[in-house]
Amino acid sequence: MRGIALFVDPTTIMFGKLILALFLGGLIGTERAVIAKQAAGTRAFGLVAMGSCLLILTSSFVDSQYLGIVNFDPMRLAAGIVTGIGFLGGGLIILRGDALHGVTTAAGLWIVTAIGIAVAYSLYSLAIFATVLTLLTFTGMWYIENRFKNWFSNYQSNVSGERRTGGEQ
Repeated sequence: MRGIALFVDPTTIMFGKLILALFLGGLIGTERAVIAKQAAGTRAFGLVAMGSCLLILTSSFVDSQYLGIVNFDPMRLAAGIVTGIGFLGGGLIILRGDALHGVTTAAGLWIVTAIGIAVAYSLYSLAIFATVLTLLTFTGMWYIENRFKNWFSNYQSNVSGERRTGGEQ
């Protein structure tokens, strides 16, 4: 990675890291939603992964910018913000019967916190890109997640139908 970093804009590398984190988190979330039938699915997991990536990218950038300044750790405040937003996010999550509501909203609140921190540290392009990815996650991944759920439920119906009839249809 060191050799590539010499020829590619660091912002482009950060964008790639955000996309990778979103994709990997979304992949795990899709498994949780489709196979494990959990309420927290593609969007929630994707946003949490992307948010944590954004926070680490921000802290790495800030550390390098303020290296050598005595008794100055700008990420302490950011850590306090993340802790506080965790309590707010926990308050958004509601359990009604067997259904869990508010998980994606809580993840969205968390990623917005990370975006705000990035803006505060003048990482404007990174914050704008994370915002676009978040909006795509809320809209586009919702469609993809529902398609997977429909496909998987149809597949399970076909398999259970074959078992009842002894494989003949």
